[in-house]
Amino acid sequence: MNTTLKITRIGNSAGVILPKELLTHLHAEVGEALSVVVTPRGIELSAAEPDFEAQMAAAREVMARRKRALRELAK
Repeated sequence: MNTTLKITRIGNSAGVILPKELLTHLHAEVGEALSVVVTPRGIELSAAEPDFEAQMAAAREVMARRKRALRELAK
């Protein structure tokens, strides 16, 4: 799919409207969250994983507890 999207004003922000075909390709529906990653070629959109925040919280806890060990491993 190769399409042009128009940026529209939404309050003090801006947004784009995603066509139905693009939502289908992303396996996403209206109201769901998308994950956005900046890459050297632009941005990458994907359906957000529902347990991603829980995984990140667990990772932050481990990193906080093992800060010294991680610093040594980074050398």
